[in-house]
Order: sequence, then structure tokens, then C-alpha cells
Amino acid sequence: MSTQPTSAGTSSDAPVKLNNPKPVPKPGTWISAAIVAVLGAMFVHALLTNEKFHWDTVWFFFREVHVVRAVGITLVLTFLAMLIGIILAVTTAVMRQSSNPVLRWVALAYLWFFRGTPIYTQLVFWGALSALYQHLSLGVPFGPEMLTFETKTVFSPFIAAVLGLGINEGAYLSEIVRSGLASVDPGQSEAAGALGMSKGKILRRIVLPQAMRVIVPPTGNETISMLKTTSLVLAVPYTLDLTFVTNSYASSTYQTIPLLIVAALWYIIITSILMVGQHYIERYYGRGFDGRSASTGSKRGLSARQQAILDARTTTDDPFLEVTP
Repeated sequence: MSTQPTSAGTSSDAPVKLNNPKPVPKPGTWISAAIVAVLGAMFVHALLTNEKFHWDTVWFFFREVHVVRAVGITLVLTFLAMLIGIILAVTTAVMRQSSNPVLRWVALAYLWFFRGTPIYTQLVFWGALSALYQHLSLGVPFGPEMLTFETKTVFSPFIAAVLGLGINEGAYLSEIVRSGLASVDPGQSEAAGALGMSKGKILRRIVLPQAMRVIVPPTGNETISMLKTTSLVLAVPYTLDLTFVTNSYASSTYQTIPLLIVAALWYIIITSILMVGQHYIERYYGRGFDGRSASTGSKRGLSARQQAILDARTTTDDPFLEVTP
């Protein structure tokens, strides 16, 4: 007795085909793109053909040793200031959620003062600290001093610049961290506490990893902003950053525009690198929230496991279709 192949058997051998609709033609988009491309080409042509920009001078000072060293110092200032700012931000954000009123009011006073005064004014005061206090000491208030040191030997212009930038930045980052912590469902902390986890472990293992999805994007913007805020350390005064070095060369060579272009190019290069790093950090902490696939070869935003099930052809239908009963 011969058996005929069933439809189920035939369909089981056929590959799973997903819809592949063709995009609707959008001539307006292509016309707009052509206009933008023409305007961009005109802008580049105007830059390269104008001899007043002195591109040979730009290229010379772009790789000049003192300028390159100033770039490195600017990066160090940015990194150290952001490190201090992040530590202060996490600390004050946790203090604001504390049940102790003293800790809450200290955190609020810190935010009130450093967010309420300009960064330039703060840097001036940090630079004048050695003139205001020739000696600093540690000990009992209105009592004996256990450790005394000379202010100008400890608070050098570099240290004053780093502290001024970092402490100011911590006040702004604190609100970012606080909003990130508030974005996590408090029920998760309650569940972790019911399992016997301490508050510190709940913060490190439960709250902060999820809050990073909200904290990272604005923190990346603050890092880029800090890179350019380092140009204000002249108020300390600190004179080895990129802006001051290029301005010094501009004053001595009377080539203001070329030296401004040198500084702008270096800032753009560093900012571009920071933006790429921010993108990958955001993608890392955004896993499971952005709706994108974990595999680059998957279709329709499916995970690698879901796509593997489809590719195995063990089912005739797509088991991951959204069906409303």
C-alpha cells in the first residue's frame, strides 16, 4: 500500500520564510540628501581653497610636541576630574536616600553651593586657596592639631584644577545618579532584602547595574563637556592645557585662526573617540531593554536562541509571533 506524502511532511522540509516587504519609494528623502551633499561639498571647498586659513601652519602645530603634550594633559585632567565627580556623585546620591537627616542635608548643601556658583569662580577660589590659608591642618576643631602642612606645597595648580573640576562635576552627576537609582523598581530592592541581602550588596548587585542604563548616556555627555571645560583651568591658574598652549602660540606667532583650528581639531578627535566608547557602553548596559537582537545575523529583532530555533526548521510556524488571544 503506497502512502502519499502529507502536507505536514512537505511543509516541514520547506524553509521558514519571513516577510520581506519592499520599502516605499521616498524621492523627497533622496532630494534632501542631494541638497545636503551639495551644501557640504561647497563648505569643504570653501575651507580648503581659502589661503587665509594657512593649512600648512595648522598641520605644523597640530603635531608640535608641546601641543601634543597639552592634549595628553587635557585628557588626564578630564579623566581625574570625572573620576572624582563620579565618586562624589554616587556618594551624595546615596546620602540623599539615607534615613539620616544629617547626611541628607549635607548632600543637599553640597549640591546647592556647587551648582549655584559658576565653575570659573570656583576655580579662582581653588587657585587662591594658598593665599587664603597659608597652612592647613588636621585635628580636633578648636583643639590640638595633629597634622599641619603648607598649602602651596600640597595644592599645586594641577591639583587645584583637578579638585575644582571634579568637585563641581560631582554636584551635576549626583542628580544623574539619583535619577538612575530612582528608575529601578523599588520592589526589586525589597525582594533582595527579603532574601537577606545587605543594603550595600543590594546597591552593588541589584540597583546600580540596572540604573547604569539611565546613568551612562548623560554621564557620557558630561564627560565630553568636561573635556572642553578644562579650557577654564587658566583661572587657577594652570597653563599646560590644550587651550592655553594654542592661545600662547597664537599670541606669539599672530596666527590666531590656524591655532584655533588646531585646538578645535584635537577636541573634535577626542570627542569622536569618546562618543564611540559611549555608544558601546550604552549598548552593553542596554541589553534586554532596547529591543534589538543580541546577534547581528538575526531577523526581526529575535534573540540568537529564537533565531536558532527558526533556522533548525523544527516547526512549521514562527513560534515567536505576537498573537492576541
